[in-house]
Amino acid sequence: MAIIVDKVQKKRDIALSCKSLFIQKGINHITIAEVAKTAGVGKGTIYEYFKNKEEIVFEITNIMMQEHEEKLQREIAKMNSTKDKIKKFSEFFYDEDDFELREIYKEFTSISLINPNDEMIAFQTEANNHFFNLFKSVIEDGVKSHELIPESLSLAQGIFSTGKGMFIMSTITNSIDDLKKELDLYIDTIFKLMEVK
Repeated sequence: MAIIVDKVQKKRDIALSCKSLFIQKGINHITIAEVAKTAGVGKGTIYEYFKNKEEIVFEITNIMMQEHEEKLQREIAKMNSTKDKIKKFSEFFYDEDDFELREIYKEFTSISLINPNDEMIAFQTEANNHFFNLFKSVIEDGVKSHELIPESLSLAQGIFSTGKGMFIMSTITNSIDDLKKELDLYIDTIFKLMEVK
């Protein structure tokens, strides 16, 4: 009797078994042979599921982003303050619990910048739009509950993008010593303008 393999789950399992390898060494410093050994499969099996290492990083990123979103939604559902919810979004950029996702996301982003393809661009666009819409809905709820002034909605894109920009600057330069402190200060200051007096 033939063994039936759940190919979607197998692909997921292979990718996740290699997560630490990609985090520790980076995509440019590992081979498919190392990936196969880490996953406990042959090189042929790797190529059965992935064209290259970049696709493995893409799969890991996709899985981890879904898990991150589920956790984020659970956590913001427990909060009352719009400002605290917005700060919860920014924790991704510095919180130790999100270290692995940040490292994988950096790998994915570098691949996307160096060798973009339609699938990666679509994923980046969809993920960005999805997280922005979730972010914007938090601000909309703050306006509906009369915690924030209506004009706050026009600041949503700027606040969302500023967090990413500060993260990138802290990653590639030494211009931000304490990212949490800077993001909190920025959010606290913006909220002084947005909160209903």
